[in-house]
Amino acid sequence: MFELTINGKVYPFNFGVGFVRKINKTVKVEMSGVTEDAGLTMALTHIYDGDVIDLVNVLDMANEGRDPRVTKQELETYIEDPDTDIDKLFDDVIGFFTKSNATRKKAMKLFESLETATAE
Repeated sequence: MFELTINGKVYPFNFGVGFVRKINKTVKVEMSGVTEDAGLTMALTHIYDGDVIDLVNVLDMANEGRDPRVTKQELETYIEDPDTDIDKLFDDVIGFFTKSNATRKKAMKLFESLETATAE
């Protein structure tokens, strides 16, 4: 379980199978006449690139059904706070994607390919 402390309150986030099902439905791509769900791939790519909107959306989705429930507004305020180490937050979320059983394999492959592409 990934956790963030926002305004002194600890919020849990779960990047499990339910999260993957839900996020995958957010983006559809068509390849060779076949439509596939690609929300996780797109979100991972955008977070790797430093997209704060996708970071908020991913954290919001990962906190669904958890107690306490964080709002998007609280997440946005936390990210905008000058005391928040945004680079560390991105690194922590990326790190958790590579540790969660439901996302590890896809995240590691994608991040490795993004690192290779960036190095070229």
